[in-house]
Amino acid sequence: MTPYLAEGSARDALCEIGRRVWQREYIASNDGNFSVLLGPNRVLCTPTMVSKGFMDPAELPVVDLDGKIISGPKPPTSEIRVHLAIYRHRPDVRAVVHVHPPHATAFAVVRRNLPKCILPEVEVFLGEIPLVPYATPGTQEFADITIPYMQTHNAFLLTNHGAITLGSDPFEAYYRMETLEQYCRILILASQLGDLKELDLSAMADLLKLRAKLGHCDRREHLPPQEWCTPSVPPGGVRAANLVTERAPSQQQSASSDPVAWRQSLVEEITRRVLQRLRYIREDTEKGSER
Repeated sequence: MTPYLAEGSARDALCEIGRRVWQREYIASNDGNFSVLLGPNRVLCTPTMVSKGFMDPAELPVVDLDGKIISGPKPPTSEIRVHLAIYRHRPDVRAVVHVHPPHATAFAVVRRNLPKCILPEVEVFLGEIPLVPYATPGTQEFADITIPYMQTHNAFLLTNHGAITLGSDPFEAYYRMETLEQYCRILILASQLGDLKELDLSAMADLLKLRAKLGHCDRREHLPPQEWCTPSVPPGGVRAANLVTERAPSQQQSASSDPVAWRQSLVEEITRRVLQRLRYIREDTEKGSER
C-alpha cells in the first residue's frame, strides 16, 4: 500500500498541479478540484471559488471522509463528495484530479465513447476510459454514479462535464490527466486526416500482458479478443466481465443433464453478443455520419 504523503508536500503538490492545469488551459476561472488522502480519515483538498492557478498552500482545507471540515480558512470544493466516494471505494488511491481539459471534455459533451486499441501508451497506462453518465456536479448523485466505474479504472470522462483521474500520489493522478487529454487531442486531429486504425489483436494481447505485469486490472483479460476493442465501457469493471466466466461451470453441467436446453442457451448467448456487436457498429456509423 502506498504510504500517505506528508501534509506539507501534499499542499505544495496541489498548488503546483493547479498552476500546471491553469497554464495548460485545462480549467478556466474557478474550475477544477483536486485532493490528497493524508491519512485514514483526513483529506486535503482545493477550496471552492478559487482559481486553481493561484492557490496558496495555507488556504487548502482538510476534511474527514464524511466531508466535515477539520481545518482551513476556506470551505472545501463543492464537489468534495466524489473525492470522498473514490477514497472509500478505492483504498489504493491517494489522490484525485478533476478538471475540464478541452479535447477530453469535447468527447464528453458529444457523449462519444473513446476508441480503444489505438495508442500503446494509453492501453498500458490508462486502459479503458469509461464515459460516466451525467449527474448534477456537487450532488451525492454525482458521487454515487461514479462508483460502478471506479473499481478498476483510473481515468473517466464525465458526460457533459469534464474528466477525473486517480493516482497513488498527486502527480500520478495529474500525469494520467495529461495522457488522457493528449490522447483525445490526437484522436480529434487524426479523425481529420482519415479513419482511425486499430492495433491488431496480437499487439493488443502483448499490451494487456504488459498492463497486467505492471499490476493494472483490466476487464478485457476476461473477454474474448474480438471484444477488446468494442466501443463503450460498461459499469462494474472486472466484476461485470466475470459474470460470463462464472456462468461457464453451470452451463457445462446443464450440457450433460439437458443437451437440448444447453444448446438453446448457447445459441441465445451467441445471438445476444452478435446483436450487441451490431449495435455498437451501428452507433459508431451513425456518429461518424454526423461529423
